[in-house]
Amino acid sequence: MRTFACVFFALFAWTLGLVSCSHQVRARKPVTYHFQHGRTALLKDGIAYAPRNAPLAVKRALGAGNRLQYRPYKWGGGHALHEDSGYDCSGTVSYVLREAGLLHGARPSEGYFNYGRKGEGKWITVYIRRGHVFVTVAGLRLDTGGPGERTGPRWKPETRQTRGYVMRHPAGL
Repeated sequence: MRTFACVFFALFAWTLGLVSCSHQVRARKPVTYHFQHGRTALLKDGIAYAPRNAPLAVKRALGAGNRLQYRPYKWGGGHALHEDSGYDCSGTVSYVLREAGLLHGARPSEGYFNYGRKGEGKWITVYIRRGHVFVTVAGLRLDTGGPGERTGPRWKPETRQTRGYVMRHPAGL
């Protein structure tokens, strides 16, 4: 009977998403921006414009990312204060997802390993590795830097290697 209870609890916890028996989906290709009418955001003069057919959450995420442009990198920024003087990588992702209505509160970078659903999303994908997180919204990368740099939140059309990253996405997006 005790074994049955343990198995039942494990299945119950797995159903609620408290325990994951499956592996993460690793990114296999670099993140590269190529504008495609109706499918990706248009980047013009540092501002991202949503495709007309994008879901409202995607339009809100792009608007939030636009508001963060040129804010400085600030370690821990965006965690204690939603509207902060600067943002780190996880503060940036948390801000954008909160503004889009896709997250409550803020998470550190490692907190995104359990966010949403596994794999690449159609509109929004969160890329996570130990110590760093960034997001793509409608095909455009929002990142606080590249290898060895900390610029603060910026839309980055340049290619970024994703070795060591896993991908997660909000359900339905």
